Order: sequence, then structure tokens, then C-alpha cells
Amino acid sequence: MRFGYFLNSNNLGLHKTFTEVLNEGREIAKFCDQHGWHSIWTTEHHFGHEGLEVCPNPVLMCADLAAHTRKLRIGQAASIITFRNPLQVAEDVAMLDHMSGGRVEFGVGRGIYPRETLNMNPIADVRNPAVNRELFAEGLEVIRRAWTEEFFSYSGKHFEYPYPGVSFPHPMSAPLPDNTDPDTGDITALALVPRPLQDPHPPIWQVVDTEPSIISAAQMGLNVMFWIPPTDALVPRFELYRDTASEAGKEIPLGSGVAVLRDMCVTETMKEAEELAGEALLRYVRWVCHYRGLENHRYPGEELPETDNKLDLLSYDWVHPRNLLFGTPEYVTEKIQEMKDKLNLQDLLVWSSFPGMQHEATMASIELFTEQVMPQFIEDDSVEDDGVDDDSVDDEQADDLKGVA
Repeated sequence: MRFGYFLNSNNLGLHKTFTEVLNEGREIAKFCDQHGWHSIWTTEHHFGHEGLEVCPNPVLMCADLAAHTRKLRIGQAASIITFRNPLQVAEDVAMLDHMSGGRVEFGVGRGIYPRETLNMNPIADVRNPAVNRELFAEGLEVIRRAWTEEFFSYSGKHFEYPYPGVSFPHPMSAPLPDNTDPDTGDITALALVPRPLQDPHPPIWQVVDTEPSIISAAQMGLNVMFWIPPTDALVPRFELYRDTASEAGKEIPLGSGVAVLRDMCVTETMKEAEELAGEALLRYVRWVCHYRGLENHRYPGEELPETDNKLDLLSYDWVHPRNLLFGTPEYVTEKIQEMKDKLNLQDLLVWSSFPGMQHEATMASIELFTEQVMPQFIEDDSVEDDGVDDDSVDDEQADDLKGVA
């Protein structure tokens, strides 16, 4: 099993400088890099004056983390590609792939909050999911073509590349049959510089919740990530992804291409985990589920009782058995083993730096998880397929990369 850390940077109630927030993320990344973790993942959120989510540019954050690590794979969970020109996303991530020595995992999303989507790109308004999905699918197709074709073009509802009717008569740029109309001199195709270091491109992941998202991701050949549903509720989702991928021509076993994110706090006693991080975790769940509600937390077939407010059921005792890795190393090991048995889980991401929680407590939990939980699941050859040679970044290159940060 591969373990990744979900670095959802926040600054709620602690009044840290943003430099301190960055330094804490670097410390987590360095520790994971040195202790057998497979990956670290950054988020993208905007306008978070409340302090709950404070990483507006995951690619820049990943570049910084790449400069401070040697083997750890660097991912975004996710880059919201509906917010940006897809060619800029393609260029940025391709550059990051070279800067990191081929360690990029490319996670993509459509956006969650109207405050973000409307102000970053009104067309991406999540209140109009059909258009949002169109924009997402077209943008991702542009990125893939730009990464895999020497000269590419695209014409869709939302994007058209190259822009029609443009020529580039320059004595140092001879027109080629692959990129220029011989009669008009107009540009017919573009070339992305650079294309990714990984061949044909970094692994692509989508953060998903709903059945339509699972189906479309599997049909497009994307890996997927889940966060909230209990293990038993994930079983049909895993099966839907596997079956849809098989129908699309990619035969895969259950668990392949799927990652699960879990909230984690490992302590010496069960009570200590609740006291240390219980309210901090609930604070974040209340934030996210203000829009989502609690439906995604249901066990299979469970009907939630009617309440005056949609989050009235939310408490530590209610949510803990559903999806929290909170407690002793023995308890957390048992819950991960359950996911491995029922889902054939191969990729687990954990988050432990909850809003308002002291960084020292976060690091202590990560260390205990690394020392007493991970060894139960990491086999001797489990990290050989990380796409990175041990010598892919030598000492001189590592020193050069430090200048990125």
C-alpha cells in the first residue's frame, strides 16, 4: 500500500504568518520524504479570509515542496482547471514535472464553492453543473493533447486552439506542414514547450463524489479520489469505477486507480485523539458540509432522520466510526485493514493538520502513524513503482532545486 499526505493548509485562529504556514508544510513534506511516504498533495482554494483553506496556487506550492524533497511524489488535490486557461495549466504542470525530476501527480477538480467559481471564472459556476462539466472536460482534453502531441489543435464549445486567422511570418520561424496552412499562412497547430518529463504525461487524478463524476472519470481514463463515504459505502463506488473502466476498454482489478482520503489523528489512547483533534476536525467538516450536507456520510441503505438543520446530527461520536482514523495505532491499523480487505485499497491519503490544531501535535501524530501504522502495510517492494529513480536528483541538482523556493 502507498501512503500520501494531504496538505490542506489552514490558519484558523492561530494568527500565523503565511511564511509560518509554508514552513509547516515544508516540515511535513521533508519528514514524509525521509520516512517512506509515497506522496504529498496540496489543495486549491481562494479568498479564504476565515483561515480554513489558504493555498490559492497548488502548482507553486508543489514547486516549493519539490525543492525541499528528493523522492516524494508531488500532487495537487486538486488543481481547479475550470478556473484557468488550460494551456497555462498544461505549461505550469509540465514545467513542474521537469523541476521535480518527474515526480508530479496531476489532480484535477471542477470547483466547489460559488464564491470561488464565479469570481475566478463565471462560466465555471458550480450552480450550473452541466456547463461546469463541459468546461472541465474540454479543458482536460486540451491539456492532454498539448502534453502528448508534438503539434496540437482543438475546437470545442468553450475553447479553440489555435485562435483562427492568426499567422506568424517570422524569418526565424519557418512554416511547417504540421503547423501552418500553406495557402493562407495561418497557424493550424501549436506546440507546448515544455511537454512533461514523464511519458506520456503525469498520472491524472480527479477528486469525485457523485456517480456521474465516477463514470465520466473512468470513461476518460482518470484515476479517482474519494474522501468522506464510510468503507462499506465506498464498495459500490469502487465497483462502479472498475466496471465503467472495463466497459471503456481498460480492464482493471478492484482498487486499481482509486485513492481514499481519511482524516487521521494517531495518539496513545482513543480519548486523547478526540480531545486533541476532535473539535478541530468537526470545525472543518461543518465548513465543507454546509454545502454538501451529511448524505455522503451515510452507510449503505441508511436513512438519516429529519432534523431542523442539515448538520444537527454531526458530532464526534456520530462521525468517528464512519470515516475517521482517530485513535490508537491498533485502532487505526484495524480500520485501514478493513479498507484493504473490502476495497483492495492501494493508495491511502491522510490529513492531520486540522484548523486550529497546533503544529507540534500534528507532527506527533504523523510520526506515530509513520512508526507504528505504516509498517503494517508497506511491503519491501511497495514503493518501487513510484516513477522516481533513487538517483534521479543528485546532490548538485538538489542544491539547484532549493533555489526554486
